[in-house]
Amino acid sequence: MPKFPSVEWFNAVRDLVNKDDEYRRLGTFDSRVGVKIGDQLFELTFEAFECLGAREAQESEMRDFDFWLEQSPGQWREMLENIKKHGAADLQHTLNTLDLSMTDGFARSYDGYRRDAFYRFNQSLQHYFDSSAKIDTQFAVGAKS
Repeated sequence: MPKFPSVEWFNAVRDLVNKDDEYRRLGTFDSRVGVKIGDQLFELTFEAFECLGAREAQESEMRDFDFWLEQSPGQWREMLENIKKHGAADLQHTLNTLDLSMTDGFARSYDGYRRDAFYRFNQSLQHYFDSSAKIDTQFAVGAKS
């Protein structure tokens, strides 16, 4: 059972979407996406019709990302538990709703044009996170709901 957050967890989801015809039907997705969970940072790389993988990243690399998604560990846990419970995010937990409801936004970037990739590839990214409903997730200590 992969632990969230970890490279292992993100790559377990990658393995699911890379085998998913529905994910491919959403179109190409070319982006470097940061995922910030508290003080932990990961990079997800998407190219064409697949996720190439995840790796741990440093804050000094954030300018290289097209955008990053940022929440507290508790907020990430709430979102992922909601996805697990419903098989996909409910309307209060979609990436777009989270972005609109947060004062500083959920999707952030140093470059407004590159941040637009969040909206352009939103359905593919939502499908990626919704696919996590198919794996059993163990949450790291400190990722309280």
